[in-house]
Amino acid sequence: MKVFMIGGTGLLGSAAADLFIKKGHSVKTVALPPLPPGAPIPEEMEIVFANYFELSDEQITEMMTGCDCFVFAAGVDERVEFPAPVYEAYEKYNINPLKRFIPLAKAAGITKTVVLGSYFAYFAKKFPEMKLTEKHPYIRSRIEQENVALSYADDNMDVCVLELPYIFGTQPGRKPVWVILIEQLEGMGPITFYPRGGTAMLTVRQVAETIVGAAEKNKGAKTYPISYYNYTWNDFLKIVHAAMGVPNRKIINIQRWMFQLFGLHMRKVYKDKNVEGGIDPVGLADIMCMNTFIDNRWAKELGATDDDIRSAIFDSVKLSVDSFKGNADLVGMKGE
Repeated sequence: MKVFMIGGTGLLGSAAADLFIKKGHSVKTVALPPLPPGAPIPEEMEIVFANYFELSDEQITEMMTGCDCFVFAAGVDERVEFPAPVYEAYEKYNINPLKRFIPLAKAAGITKTVVLGSYFAYFAKKFPEMKLTEKHPYIRSRIEQENVALSYADDNMDVCVLELPYIFGTQPGRKPVWVILIEQLEGMGPITFYPRGGTAMLTVRQVAETIVGAAEKNKGAKTYPISYYNYTWNDFLKIVHAAMGVPNRKIINIQRWMFQLFGLHMRKVYKDKNVEGGIDPVGLADIMCMNTFIDNRWAKELGATDDDIRSAIFDSVKLSVDSFKGNADLVGMKGE
């Protein structure tokens, strides 16, 4: 199988590309330079260094011609800040590229599409009474991304969206997304104040396994809620604290109303910075105080295998601490 990927040099894209190649497939990608120094980018992958926004439809179609599968491993998540209205940024980076690329892929003869999405979409559908799409622009955008992607599925193309949760693992030379967590924890002083609840998670390698599995196995239009491990915040934070060098740091669980008060403060911070959060900080309390757990049967169905999640968390946090303290020269995460 020949794979055309957007974002093949990123944390998840490069891991998937490596696995595709090890399984006998070939990969071509469009990606923004520079490559992170020391990053294990597969030498066999064909890389076109370009901003895909600046490429013509003809150029994209030429790259896609002869390929069998399109993987969209780019876009931005809720941690990237944008001026209001933030939904326009999600349209630009997460939704509109699919409206453009999937029809081009179909015209070029590609028969499979895999899109990397968010587990927030899964919970928005599972708990409609929470009205997550009404409260949070980012979650609304992820539902729209799914709807757009799946609308192109037909007898000539299989399309799936992987609803991905917290992901841990590092790419040498690239700044982890978890630096923001270190900033928050360092700002709390010697004690961690965090709500009860928990989240689904998996490692970078396991994400790669699900991407490749989806490309090889998916039929029709489908979304897959992806997870392999479910951790409470307290168990997760114990690993984080160890990686920060403070294994005995105390955790005090705060109530929902306390988190909401913090959310009101963050609304003011966003306003002062002239940005809008993709996740409303007050409404975030409802999410953080619940167990956003997912059964790992879907990940296993796509070929994910057991991994060392504790080491992946530890390594991600350790590199984030180095970045936060200025001890590592890292390439930032890209939104396009």
